[in-house]
Amino acid sequence: MSRFDHRKYRPAPRVPAFNRTWPDRDLQKAPIWVSEDLRDGNQALLEPMTVDQKKRLWKLLVDVGVKEIMVGFPSASQPDYDFVRWLIDEDQIPEDVTIAALTQSRDHLIDRTFDSLEGVNKAIIHLYNSTSTVQRERVFEMDEEGIIDIAVKGAQRVKENADKRPGVNWRLEYSPESFSSTEVDFSVRICEAVMDVWQPTPDNRIIFNLPNTVELAGPHHHADQIEYFCQHVKNRESVIVSVHTHNDRGGAVAAAELAMLAGAERVEGTLLGNGERTGNMDIVILAMNLYGQGIDPELDLSNPDEIIRVVHECTGIPLHPRHPWVGELVYTAFSGSHQDAIRKSLRKQGEDEHWQVAYLPIDPRDIGRDYQAVIRVNSQSGKGGMAFLLERDFGINLPRWMMLALAPHVQAESERTAGELSSGRIRELLFENFSRQAPLTLVDYGLRRNEDGQTLDITLSDGRQNIQLQGHGNGAMSAFIDAWHAHTGEEIAVADYSEHALSTGSDADAIAFVQLRKDTVRIPAVAEDSDTVSAALKAIIAALNLSHEDDETGQRGGLTALAS
Repeated sequence: MSRFDHRKYRPAPRVPAFNRTWPDRDLQKAPIWVSEDLRDGNQALLEPMTVDQKKRLWKLLVDVGVKEIMVGFPSASQPDYDFVRWLIDEDQIPEDVTIAALTQSRDHLIDRTFDSLEGVNKAIIHLYNSTSTVQRERVFEMDEEGIIDIAVKGAQRVKENADKRPGVNWRLEYSPESFSSTEVDFSVRICEAVMDVWQPTPDNRIIFNLPNTVELAGPHHHADQIEYFCQHVKNRESVIVSVHTHNDRGGAVAAAELAMLAGAERVEGTLLGNGERTGNMDIVILAMNLYGQGIDPELDLSNPDEIIRVVHECTGIPLHPRHPWVGELVYTAFSGSHQDAIRKSLRKQGEDEHWQVAYLPIDPRDIGRDYQAVIRVNSQSGKGGMAFLLERDFGINLPRWMMLALAPHVQAESERTAGELSSGRIRELLFENFSRQAPLTLVDYGLRRNEDGQTLDITLSDGRQNIQLQGHGNGAMSAFIDAWHAHTGEEIAVADYSEHALSTGSDADAIAFVQLRKDTVRIPAVAEDSDTVSAALKAIIAALNLSHEDDETGQRGGLTALAS
């Protein structure tokens, strides 16, 4: 394989020296959002959307709360024209939403764009022509003055059409297309030439959209271009600076964020980032970025699954499971250390404090996700993950020593199945390995208080006969240990114990964990029952059964002695 030659490329030229201030600023509010889903997003599809699909996507954009929506290129596309007519004729445009229509700077296209908008109450006419060096020299073969002339003539044609329709609230937008590849001083000059035609005021501002049409440099470079433009364009108070960033280098969202720091007030993009080549700026990501910093994005993203579903159905583009903020797996931890940190953080997170949970930049519940998918167990997981699932789904709080004992069984099962384990399967593994209720079983017990503690009368079965035992102690467990020693001569002790009530909906009311010490060995066990004392006694019995399985000494004792 031959290595490609990087020397055929060169870095983007630096923006002329100016007073750069954007690195010292912080974002304070959401931009004016503009959806390009129906135009830029649509023209990037292998199979463009039908009018019906556009209608569905339109409804989604309105429901999300986007207030400016680019509806297409009605002068160049009959489906776009028909869709615009449907919006107007069927009164589908809410009062607080403004549609925009794109047109090249050519007379017949401008005229047909206005024709498509007959009857509209308000609209944005978005005029553009290419301005970059490569477009000027290799496509149009024009100098700067020739390119400016195209823009000015287009602006004049737009003004003439708007003047013929005085009852409409027209807003005017101009893009020096390929702004990112245009000398920034020339961008200022051509925009000012358009401004001279449209004569904006602070009450009726012109929109200058400065597109990163092809992303050729880092987002910091784009921010420099934007701030330079903002500092040098005349009548800044009569201008809305807008950006439209593409994702060729993977920096569309970053470029838009830094452009906002640099002075941009308006951002064009698409839901989930669909667009030409590698896509447009993703509105969902940028909005959630703001939200995660405590800034109101002014969009309703509380149901991301609906956004994902509609965008997929209309575009045919599936969402990557690791897509920022809303992908299926973005709030899911398989790593053991991550799971442990999440579990501990969630336990300490207060209702009235700022969000502080390891590995979760926001609370998934804010956007309609619950904690069902936060922690999932596979072969990469650890103790914290399985403990979280058992606590979440069954109300089972594992003591640490039981977590350590259960973990190898979960790991082995996950490796055996080469996949993810459900919480139900983890619960099964817990009881399969640590809850032996045979051959020794609890038949009945009676506990009575006396002057020096409690007396336990207990009936056990070894599978062939019932056996009566009696013991004394401070409680049921110590009395059982005493009874066991009295009848078998075996020295056992409870090294650790934990019990708690189970959550509503469980078949049992209580669960008990015991760590039984026999000789130098500690045997963990678990049992559950409707009665807390029964659960504790069954846990000790389970540990004895487990010790019998593991007893390879051949000595007379334990269950053998009991049976005799």
